Amino acid sequence: MVDSQEPAVRWAAAISSTLLANLTREKLEQLLGGYVDQLLTGGVDAARQVGRSMVEHDFISSTTLEQTLTHLGETTPITPAQLGALAAGYAEGLRDRTLDQQEISRTAAINSMRRAEIAVRASEAKFRAIFEASAFGIVVSSLKGDIIDVNEALLTMLDYRRDDLRTMHGGDLVHPEDRAALRELAQQLIASDFDAIRVEKRMIRSDGETIQTHMAISVVREQEDAQPYFVTMIENMNEMRALQTQLVRQSLNDMQTGLPNRAQFLGWLEGAVGSKGPEALALVQVDIDGFRGVNDAFGHDVGNKVLMHVATRLRSVFPEDVGKVARIGEDEFGVLIKDPRDVRGVIALVEEFTKQLEEPLWIDANGVGVTTSIGIVARAARGGDAVDLLRAADVTVGWAKRDGKAQWALYDRERDLRDKERYALAASIPGALEEGQFRVDYVPVHSLADGSVLALEAKIVWDHPAHGVLCPGIFVDQSSDNGMIVRLVHWALLEACTQASEWHQALGSRMPVLSLDLPPRLCQEPELVAEVARVLDHTGLPASLLRFELHEHLPALLTDEQLEELTILAERGVGLVLDQMNGGNVGIDRLRLLPLSGVKFADGVVHGLDTGANPVDESASVALLRWASILRVPLYAEDVRTQAEASKLAELGVTGAQGPYFGPSLTTSEVSELLLS
Repeated sequence: MVDSQEPAVRWAAAISSTLLANLTREKLEQLLGGYVDQLLTGGVDAARQVGRSMVEHDFISSTTLEQTLTHLGETTPITPAQLGALAAGYAEGLRDRTLDQQEISRTAAINSMRRAEIAVRASEAKFRAIFEASAFGIVVSSLKGDIIDVNEALLTMLDYRRDDLRTMHGGDLVHPEDRAALRELAQQLIASDFDAIRVEKRMIRSDGETIQTHMAISVVREQEDAQPYFVTMIENMNEMRALQTQLVRQSLNDMQTGLPNRAQFLGWLEGAVGSKGPEALALVQVDIDGFRGVNDAFGHDVGNKVLMHVATRLRSVFPEDVGKVARIGEDEFGVLIKDPRDVRGVIALVEEFTKQLEEPLWIDANGVGVTTSIGIVARAARGGDAVDLLRAADVTVGWAKRDGKAQWALYDRERDLRDKERYALAASIPGALEEGQFRVDYVPVHSLADGSVLALEAKIVWDHPAHGVLCPGIFVDQSSDNGMIVRLVHWALLEACTQASEWHQALGSRMPVLSLDLPPRLCQEPELVAEVARVLDHTGLPASLLRFELHEHLPALLTDEQLEELTILAERGVGLVLDQMNGGNVGIDRLRLLPLSGVKFADGVVHGLDTGANPVDESASVALLRWASILRVPLYAEDVRTQAEASKLAELGVTGAQGPYFGPSLTTSEVSELLLS
């Protein structure tokens, strides 16, 4: 069952201000919900019926149709063919509505003529006014086809003078190939009990041009002694179809930049991956970096100029004979290149485009810098999938953004598969927690002075039923992206503190400190301090026996409020250790604001102290460790692999270390055996 409620609400919001119909918001959303169901479950015929139904419900503003086509084309999976059918149905509905209204007027006029001939000649003036003022061409003719009268609209439509038509036969105005069929229809109408028929026939203008028309032919039967005659109302279908074409064009193009929109771009992709498409293609997706910030800082007018600037540069680098450019999102553009010479050539074009954006865009006195993140997907075309192509391009843009923005990235299928697997793992974390698939293991931190255990670093381990035992590096990054890291760390904090409290009751003052990674996402939680306090109160573990390890990039990411939260934790006795230190990544001004109780150095610094290490690496490691001593906090090291590394670290003032040299991580029972034996 298609859920049409949300699309209907968004559609109603898009068109409500343009409606002439008197509908409550509830009735409007209910009506549009039915339309969404028809469009998503039906084909072009259903779309055509929706267009006609809109007119029947008095959605007769051209702005309503324009907003509808733009909204549906950009936010729903409705095909270009359906959009065109909707526009066609709308146009037909308007035409029929007009014809019905005109037919009512025509009937009134003919009745007026009858009454005028019988009673009051003044009624003839009323009919004449309607006859002449009609926007449709009208011909009054005898049953033999002789022209009795025409209105100005018909003269304008066919470019004739009134005197010219007085000597002409009605059939002379009809295309030669349609005359016989029209005569036959007229005879059938005369012989039948019907008063009117509607047909589409071609007519000939005075200059010989053929126009397609829609005719409403009525036979007027007056008194028995009066000869019947035809009244034919004629609509120029060329104008209607030109309007329909214009409506379809608007539905497939972006009004701001003039580029094709997402709906048309999807049509290109569908054609490119079809059996008659090119052998290969390249899809380039361009996202403007920080576009929302531009709008917030300078206003939407400047944002629109940025969009036009990027669109112009794309047209310049990717002309029609090179690639097709479209605007496919608020700040996103797509380029489809058929049969590219090679990937290197596509990359060269992308780099030319980014080079053209290097100069700032001057708007008044503001030199606005514009950068983009770009994803490139190159692959065989035929037999592919358009939706999968767009997904691959979007994924690749995401890589470019995560790698620092203002650059391009090339789609890598293997990387995509790895990411998919990790995202799938992250999405299944709640169920795994419910089923008890997670556990906490511990990595002892040993004193380099006497080998005693100074701390126990808790590590979340996933005992996955299909993939086996998974270490945190497999799922933590993706769980941070989807927010599951918050729930996972809360669980691990409670689990580890509960176990540490039991060990503390047995060991007393000999209990090592419990250490736990604090991801940046957790620092954004406004209830961080309250959650830690709740866990400590619940488990009875002293705050002095808990410390969090913070990644070296975290100080630069923290807001003042988040720094204050960490400071409150430190004031309550919780330790804070700066982890993964490799040098050159932490601003000293931010570092001073953190109430640190330790610094831990990672593998790069540690391995530079091994026997046979590069002298430059060794010199850098020594310098960094000596510099860290001025912080006057304990120094730690991880991933220590050899005796040489451990000895050198001790010489340079490092207090504790962990890593393969000291043994693997331990389960809860193994830690109990280690501490309590």
